[in-house]
Amino acid sequence: MRSLIDADALRVLHRAARVLLDELPQLTDRLVAVLQEQEPAYRAAVEGDATGIWQEVHRSLRHSISSLLDPRGARDGARRCSWKIGATRAEQGLPLDALLHAFRLGGSLVWQGLVDETSRTAPEDVRLLVHVASDVWNFVDEHCTLVADAYRQTERQLAWRRENRVRLLAAALLDGTSRIADLPEAAQALNLPEHGRYVVVAADGGRLGGCPGAQADLAPGVRAHWHTGVDADYGIALVEAGEESAVVPQEQAPGARVGVSGAVDGLAAVGEARRQADTALSLCPESGGTVRLTEHLPAALVASSPELGAALADRLLGPLAHLEPADAEVLLDTLATWLASDGSAQRASRRLYCHRNTVLNRLRRYEQLTGRSLSRPSDLVEVSLALTARTLLRR
Repeated sequence: MRSLIDADALRVLHRAARVLLDELPQLTDRLVAVLQEQEPAYRAAVEGDATGIWQEVHRSLRHSISSLLDPRGARDGARRCSWKIGATRAEQGLPLDALLHAFRLGGSLVWQGLVDETSRTAPEDVRLLVHVASDVWNFVDEHCTLVADAYRQTERQLAWRRENRVRLLAAALLDGTSRIADLPEAAQALNLPEHGRYVVVAADGGRLGGCPGAQADLAPGVRAHWHTGVDADYGIALVEAGEESAVVPQEQAPGARVGVSGAVDGLAAVGEARRQADTALSLCPESGGTVRLTEHLPAALVASSPELGAALADRLLGPLAHLEPADAEVLLDTLATWLASDGSAQRASRRLYCHRNTVLNRLRRYEQLTGRSLSRPSDLVEVSLALTARTLLRR
């Protein structure tokens, strides 16, 4: 008895579905009108592309009604149609809720059309449609799920593409390989003005809290875009003229090393600022800290040319090589401490826990061994740079 009822129900369903298929243009018009009336997002979409929306609705209804007539044969085509709609609408930014609402409205319209057609031609058969109602609504639910899956997958792909594009644009700026034509896009993607004034921050070792992307790591009010590099994280920070000192990391993990460039004008110059930040980072002690390039320019000169720095160190400090290592270390430590004490033997002696005359004797010994005079400005500059080169080369 059950199979007979099901067979009669299918007969009624197919008869009504064939009529709906013949009247598909009119059914499409009705659904588009309902969407415009009940779904604001589709109202805007119709205003922007009425023909495209009509064709999409027509295609979806045709596949849906064909699936009622031939579930097995039409299934794959209907699924492909729904998947494409979900992906396309995700690309266009139509809200997912609006899209699912549209599919449910389409399901309701088809069901009402089946009922109305059966009531008109064979009222006594309307009761049989109850036996296929679950099949119709299961089809609607299946395609709502399919549309949602396509939408979310496309949304993830679009997000990945946007993020990857931002990474590529930021990397090109930092590498100094950006094309002039790409600067407006980079400015928009990074939410930074093309012609602003910029400082680059290079962070290595212990990360700054929240990197990359956390503007709160810098002083309040400083806009920055963080980019994760291979050897360091880089912050492209927008600064006002005269306020470069505001670019100070607020929180640093123990052992974090940070280098801060000088200021440059425009995104086109960010590559040069990145190189400055790398140089400043190379000057940071292994124990951690922050180094501003503008406050360590002599050391930066040495760090920028390691070969010349090594040659200078060999020329100014090489004559001490024939001494016992401990003896040479004492002379070099005394020389460095004296320079750090602004040339005061008295202050240097307190730091070294020895007599002032001991400091002076060691300095004279250095002069005798190297033929340099610490009272001659040019020699003093070279000695200072040589000691800096020695410190950097020993890391």
